[in-house]
Amino acid sequence: MAKGYGLYFVFIVIICLSCSYSVSADNYSLSDLETIVVTKSNIHLANTYSLNVTSLESSPFDSPVGGLSFTPLDLQSRSLAGAIQTDFSLRGSGSHGVLVLLDGRRINDPQTSHHNSDIPLTKEDISRIEVIPGLSSSLFGPDAVGGAINIILKRPQGKSVILESGIGSYQTRFSTFSITDQIGRLNARFSLERQESGGFRYDTDFKKLNATFVSLVDTSSGEFDIKLGYQEKEFGAYDFYTPKRNFPSKEWTKTLLLNTGFNLVDYDSIINPNFLWRRHYDKFMLDKTQVRSKYLNHHRTDIYVPSIYLKRQLGILGRVGLGVEYGCERVSSTSLGRDTREHTSIYVDSSKNIIPGLSLGISARVDDYRDFDQAYSGSLKFRYEFLEEYSFLFGVSRSIRIPDFTELRYNGPTTVGNLELSEEKAINLDAGIDYKKTSFSWGVTFFLRKEEDFIDWIKHSPAQSTWKAENITKAEVGGLEGYLRLALTRNTILDTNYNFINRHIDGQGYIYKYGSKHTQHILNTVFNFNLPCGRQTVGLTYKKKRSRHGWVLLNSYFSYNINKISQIFIRVTNLFNVEYQEIDGIPQPGRWSEIGMRFKW
Repeated sequence: MAKGYGLYFVFIVIICLSCSYSVSADNYSLSDLETIVVTKSNIHLANTYSLNVTSLESSPFDSPVGGLSFTPLDLQSRSLAGAIQTDFSLRGSGSHGVLVLLDGRRINDPQTSHHNSDIPLTKEDISRIEVIPGLSSSLFGPDAVGGAINIILKRPQGKSVILESGIGSYQTRFSTFSITDQIGRLNARFSLERQESGGFRYDTDFKKLNATFVSLVDTSSGEFDIKLGYQEKEFGAYDFYTPKRNFPSKEWTKTLLLNTGFNLVDYDSIINPNFLWRRHYDKFMLDKTQVRSKYLNHHRTDIYVPSIYLKRQLGILGRVGLGVEYGCERVSSTSLGRDTREHTSIYVDSSKNIIPGLSLGISARVDDYRDFDQAYSGSLKFRYEFLEEYSFLFGVSRSIRIPDFTELRYNGPTTVGNLELSEEKAINLDAGIDYKKTSFSWGVTFFLRKEEDFIDWIKHSPAQSTWKAENITKAEVGGLEGYLRLALTRNTILDTNYNFINRHIDGQGYIYKYGSKHTQHILNTVFNFNLPCGRQTVGLTYKKKRSRHGWVLLNSYFSYNINKISQIFIRVTNLFNVEYQEIDGIPQPGRWSEIGMRFKW
C-alpha cells in the first residue's frame, strides 16, 4: 500500500473508532440512525435488499450502479464499477436473467443485456434501489430468471440547488448540477451530470453525460408525472466482447427515456395508466486502429410500452390487482438487420392476511409474443410470523426470458446468432427464516432454480472458430443467502451479506462462453458511521468464481461538513490495489481515488 493511502486509511479508522466510542451503546435502536447501507424488507412478501438515498450519497462509488456492489447482486464490470458498462447477475444467472425496472416498469435493452446498465439518470434522481432475488413478482414481465433490480425515482419536492465537482485518478473529472423548484402544484427537477477519464490502461478512456427532467403535478384525485432522461457515452472498449483477442475497440452509446403516467387514488382503489418509451443507439468499432474498420456496427432499438394497472380491495380476496400491457420492440442495425416484435400481456396479483401472522401472495401473467409461444409466469408466496421476532418464508415462481436481438440475429467474426431460439423457462423455489429486533437482525434463505432451454453461446469443439447461440437442455442452480445487521452504537451500523451459488449444467460436451463462470462466493461487509463531522463508509467485498482464485476489495468514502451547505469528500475504491478480473480476460482498475466538493442549499 502506498504511504499516502496508508496514512489516509489509518486516519479515517481512528476517527471512526473515536466517534463510535464517544457515544454510549445503551438505549440505541436502528430507528435512530439516518441510514442503513443495506436493509432487508418485505415487498410482495419477497426478501428485498435496498439502498436508500443517503446510502447512495455516501457510497465509495461515483455511480449509483456501483453502490449495488454491497448487495447480493454480482456486478461484472468492464471498467470502474458502474461507470461505463456493467453486467448484472443474481443467484448465478447470466446477465440476461436480471430484470431491470424503473419505478416497477421494465427497461431491459432488447439488443443485448450488456446495455442494461445504460440508465439515463443522475444520482440526484434516485430515492432508492431495490434488489429482489428469486421470487420477484411476475407482474413486471420476462427476464426475472435470477431476480430483479427496481430503481425508484425521487419525488421533486420543495426548492433546492446542488453543485458537486471533483477530480480523481487517471485524469478523472466529474461534476453534477441539480435544481428543484415548486410552483403551486407543479414540482420539477432538472439534473445534469458529467464524468470523464483518461482510463487506467490503454483504450479504457471514457466520457459520460446524463441529463434528466422530472415533473410532478398534484391533483385532487392523484398525481401526473413526466420523467425524461438522456445519456451519452463514449469509451474505449479494449477486448470488452472479445477477451484475450487484443482488439482496441471503441464504442458510442446514447439512451433516451420517457416514462409518464397518472396515479389516481380513490378510497380503496388505484388506477395507474402509464406510457414508457426507451430508445438506444449503439455504435461499435471492433478495431479503431483501422482506417476503414471492417466491423463497424450501428444499432438503434426502441421500446414502446403503454399499460394500465388497477388495484382494489375485494373483501375476502384481499388486495387484487389487474394489469394490461402492450409492448413493441424494434431494431434497426447494420449487423442485425431490421425487426419488430410485439407482445400483449395480462396479469393479476393478490395479497391477503389469511390468519394472524400468515400472509399469502399470488400473481400470474400471460405474455403473447408474435414469434414465440404464449409465455406463462407467476408466483405463490407465504410468509408466517411467529414468536414476534421470527418469520418464515416459502415460495415458488415461474419465470421466462425471450432471446434478445443479438442472440437471434448477430453475425460477426467471433459470434453467430440463431433465429431458431426459443424462450428460456425457470422454476424458482425459496425457503427462509428471518429474525428481526430493533438493533439486531439476521436471516437465511435457501433457493433452488431449475432452468430449461436456457441460452448460451457454445462451441461443439475447440476447433470451431465461432460461438453460436443455442438453447441448452437443462441447468440447476442451488445455494443460500444470508444477512446480518447489527447496530454497534447509536451512530454505527454493521451490515453483512453472504451468497453461496452452485450451478450445474447438463453438459452434453459443449464448450460454453459463459456457462458456469458465475461467482460462487460473494461476501460483503459494510460499516456505516454517522460522524459529528460527516459520514464514513468502509466496505469489504470478497468474491470467488469457480476454478479461479478469489479476491478481496476494500472501498471507502469519507465526508467532512465544512458548514451547513458545503462538504468535502474523498472516495477510494480498491484501496489495496488488488489485481482482479470480474470477467475472465478483462483486467479491472487498481486503486482509484477521487476528491470533491459538494454544495446544497
